[in-house]
Amino acid sequence: MDAHPPEVAIQIATESPHPEPEDLCRWAEAALEGKGGEVSLRLVDETEITDLNTRYRRQAKATNVLSFPFDAPPGVDLDFLGDVVICAPVVNLEAERQDKTPEAHWAHMVVHGVLHLRGFDHIDPDEAEIMEAREREILARLGFPDPYQTEEPTSS
Repeated sequence: MDAHPPEVAIQIATESPHPEPEDLCRWAEAALEGKGGEVSLRLVDETEITDLNTRYRRQAKATNVLSFPFDAPPGVDLDFLGDVVICAPVVNLEAERQDKTPEAHWAHMVVHGVLHLRGFDHIDPDEAEIMEAREREILARLGFPDPYQTEEPTSS
């Protein structure tokens, strides 16, 4: 049986600049890679992300993205994969500091968060290599540059 088309719910709880909901949905759907399922994306400010980061990761600071995979109880059949919470001010500041376009960095954060919901992780180096390769592939299909390239190649 084929998975039903992906569903992406968008919640905007920030006054900070952010991409259009259509772009957020397109990036999340690309990260689902045809697997179907439902995902919630919530855009927030530093206060909310700091509260969540403190509560669930014991790190009392703002971060760019948090993912909360949903594990259905036994016997419950839901296609809900979980929630991705993205801090708009942090992502915008990171884009500026990393000399990336806001759109490219936002796309990376959405793809990164959704891949976590799909079970990808970057705790150990081997897992990180696999996850980063998948991020690069998805972002390239969307027309974005390698998010991990830190310097321009030199010409000979």
